[in-house]
Amino acid sequence: TEEFGAAQFFMNEDFTRENLSKQRAADSYQIIHLATHADFQPGGLASSYIQLWNDKLTLAEIPQLAWSNPPIDLLVISGCRSALGNKEAELGFAGLAVKSGVRTAIASLWSVSDEGTLALMSEFYRQLKTAPTKGEALRMAQVAMIRGEITVENGILRGVNRGAAIQLPPELAGVTKESLGHPYYWSGFTVIGSPW
Repeated sequence: TEEFGAAQFFMNEDFTRENLSKQRAADSYQIIHLATHADFQPGGLASSYIQLWNDKLTLAEIPQLAWSNPPIDLLVISGCRSALGNKEAELGFAGLAVKSGVRTAIASLWSVSDEGTLALMSEFYRQLKTAPTKGEALRMAQVAMIRGEITVENGILRGVNRGAAIQLPPELAGVTKESLGHPYYWSGFTVIGSPW
């Protein structure tokens, strides 16, 4: 978050529904990134959820978050299976967020790798600074991963075209992925809504 100038971040016990609503009411953030576990399950809207610290935010509760007042420009849900839908919940989390007033959502189609997602998202935000559209920023980040320009070595994220390396959290300290070019790491993410 520091590298990208994020105004605030909320982890662990601060990542609650109450705090999410309170922070949104106090400041009209243009970008919200939910980097947490998500699970899309068959069945009604209450079956699927985004994990918060103390409870689960279900599909049925997404419209209650008032993301259209004022509209959020970009919502990233980098948890597993956050772009899926089915007959009972056709839109999934990302589609429902767009229907609820979010301009653009980025979400995943399958279960994702923590280190691969961190690499992709950090490159996406770096590309977002200069790319003409959000869709192009995601594509450029995916291409960088395909080309092997981003690696994780001994818990440090490195990129060929980036400045300082990023130290990963302690849980990922021993992780080494010399290549994140396999589609599993980058191809599950999609842009829904406006590409701009």
